[in-house]
Amino acid sequence: MARTPACPCGSGRRYDECCRPLHRGQDAARTAEELMRSRYSAFVVHDASYLLRTWHPATRPESLDLDDRVRWTGLDVLATEAGGPADERGLVEFRAHHVVAGVPGSLHEVSRFRRQGGAWLYVRGRHV
Repeated sequence: MARTPACPCGSGRRYDECCRPLHRGQDAARTAEELMRSRYSAFVVHDASYLLRTWHPATRPESLDLDDRVRWTGLDVLATEAGGPADERGLVEFRAHHVVAGVPGSLHEVSRFRRQGGAWLYVRGRHV
């Protein structure tokens, strides 16, 4: 029996047991950090529909085209503020590493999340 690969979000768990159930709508993120990690994984696996589905309607674009040239290579969660199971809002600071045309780089962002209808949603990010 083949093992599924490790989840791109860096949790140490297998993708099938971590972010894939969220991507497929079989589970929901319990915290803002978990949603942020699942959104990072969605960029890795090119799941634009999940990214749009988990974007707050006030700031969500009509469509999203993911750049196939970007290869996401790792995620570091640097800090969180609120965003727990009992919170309505949360912040997650992270650094997402990537390679484009053989050149490594990273995205350093503080993302805002809000719970709406019981579900965590991405509101917006500020580059640091």
